[in-house]
Amino acid sequence: MAHKLDRLLRPKSVALVGASPKEGSVGRGMITSTGMTGTPSKIYFVNPGYDEIDGQKCYKSLADLPEVVDMAVLGIANARLEAALDELIACGIGAATIFASGYLEDDAEPKLTERIARKAKAAGIAICGGNCMGFYHLDFGLRVCGFPPPDWIRKGNVAFITHSGSAFSALCHTDRRFGFTLAVSAGQELATDMAAYLDFALDIPATNVVGLFLETVRDPNGFKASLAKARAKGIPVVALKVGRTAESAALAVSHSGAVAGNHAAYRALFDHYGVIEVDNMDELVNALHLFSSERKLAPGGLATMHDSGGFRELVLDLGIENGVRFAKINEATRQKLAARLDYGLEPINPLDAWGTGNDWDGIFEDCLQALVDDPDTALATLCVEARDGYYLSGGYADVLRRVSAKSTKPVFYTTNVASNANLEVITRLAHDGVPVLSGVVSMLNVVKKAMAERDRAAQSEDHIAAAPAGLRSKWAARLATGNLSEADALDLLADYGVPVIAHLHADDLDGARQAAEKIGYPVVMKTAEPGILHKSDVGGVKLGIKDAAALETAYADLKTRLGAHVLLMPMAGKGTEISFGMTQDAQFGPIVMIGAGGVLIEMMPDRRFALPPFGPIEARRQIDQLSLRPLLDGKRGAKPADVGKLAQAFAAFSVMVGDLDGLIGEIDVNPLIVNEAGAVAVDALIVAISR
Repeated sequence: MAHKLDRLLRPKSVALVGASPKEGSVGRGMITSTGMTGTPSKIYFVNPGYDEIDGQKCYKSLADLPEVVDMAVLGIANARLEAALDELIACGIGAATIFASGYLEDDAEPKLTERIARKAKAAGIAICGGNCMGFYHLDFGLRVCGFPPPDWIRKGNVAFITHSGSAFSALCHTDRRFGFTLAVSAGQELATDMAAYLDFALDIPATNVVGLFLETVRDPNGFKASLAKARAKGIPVVALKVGRTAESAALAVSHSGAVAGNHAAYRALFDHYGVIEVDNMDELVNALHLFSSERKLAPGGLATMHDSGGFRELVLDLGIENGVRFAKINEATRQKLAARLDYGLEPINPLDAWGTGNDWDGIFEDCLQALVDDPDTALATLCVEARDGYYLSGGYADVLRRVSAKSTKPVFYTTNVASNANLEVITRLAHDGVPVLSGVVSMLNVVKKAMAERDRAAQSEDHIAAAPAGLRSKWAARLATGNLSEADALDLLADYGVPVIAHLHADDLDGARQAAEKIGYPVVMKTAEPGILHKSDVGGVKLGIKDAAALETAYADLKTRLGAHVLLMPMAGKGTEISFGMTQDAQFGPIVMIGAGGVLIEMMPDRRFALPPFGPIEARRQIDQLSLRPLLDGKRGAKPADVGKLAQAFAAFSVMVGDLDGLIGEIDVNPLIVNEAGAVAVDALIVAISR
């Protein structure tokens, strides 16, 4: 099926504008890249300075070519880019790759990059770049780069799309373990963005996993659609998002004009679509190697085998500290291990299998096979160093090949030290289909993320409740007049099924007395004057009012300082304080949050972000990932909180946020008290979107 990027990434013909015989030049690099064995595209050279290069005719201009090519590669200086693009458009060429940055000293407004982007989009031209390294569509056979790839680069099952040219080089030009279907250095994305490349990569049948090095998303809806497509196809997406800090986000703007965005929103987006987010390049590389295998994680935990007791202990320490689940091998497995291990070695997981060295390869194979076959093993790895020409390294690789061939579970090699990762012995092993990961710390982090996504995919189908009919129109009218009062905010939550504390409004002392008597002492009195958003900051909350006399004193103080309007409610019961929140992200719309509440909100940066709406199963999953989650199980005599009711409340909150999208700019529900009786919102702030 045709794709909109075919003329760019699968062109029948290509013109190299700026082709040159000069060694070390971008023009020469283009020729070398496209001239590698197996290139299916017809290649033309264009440079007015030459009649021929390497015995092949060189044309003076694009207009002189004997056919309208699908793509032109512009390996020229910034000053010539706009004229070259104009010629490209005039010739009817549908795609271009631009290596140059597009920055001109003393450039007029709009800047060159913006002028190129506007012209390309108006003409419907796809552009890779500018300020990019190009792309390798190895599943097709075309390589387009000004810095030619090494001759060992090979076709495989990994797709990689990156905003960083150095990341492109790190994977494509350095790591011999990789094989790619498609690798794209997207650069500034003047006309073609990450969402389109991802969509294209997912249509390549050989793609098993996609890696993203991401500064920004320029087409949020298109990106969401591509992530949904990946999930529907069962193709894992691994993302390294940069610009997570304010300082780094500012650099992203100066680097490529990218707005890095709110990382909480990206975290929610990735979580929603099952994207495996990694924190650094080591994790990105290891995750791509692990997921390049078609094998899926089985239920259970990680089994690791070692040739060192010390490293075995280190991996166990690191794994437990990082929350990695190790396989709990059964008695039958322990007996198999004990029957093969040298005297004094313990038949446990993680396993140290090195003893006297006698029959070491047989022992390692039988023990690793026993670990892999255990019902609680999800995946297994041999953690050892490697060096070329060393009999142990070659033997370990052979053991892994044989064990892997007898199982459908992921079986892989891990070097203990991350820097020992690109040797010939393990490169060959990776090419034989046994993933090789570098460094136990990174490996454990990746395995933990893989297990989390496995468990997420296995959860029961969630039921997302429909928003009650008519509520959006009801509250749209109220929100059009401005921010809601606290009473209205609580009423809004209650309308959508979020439990809220009883509350009554009063405008004078008699009304306050009647409200307090109806609620029952002790009560809480809060100022309800319009415009006061944070009541505690102005002394607008009176707690524990125990009788009419205390009520009169409290009311007199609030009326004198802040105004006559007050809100009364009962004292909330004891429990764990939680907060719900919502913000509008400029790229991805409303994002909901659950985290620590009350005084803990300042002390514990403990929160989870999610895209609304969702049901109680997803709400429960978010709750279970909070650091404070153990507090809900009851401590020191306290009864366990009703986490199910909390999940229902959070799910209802998410449905409300989804239904009122476009009307509300911010919500702060804090605290929400959770105890054995359920969950109840005690305070709420809802800010309307400014019109």
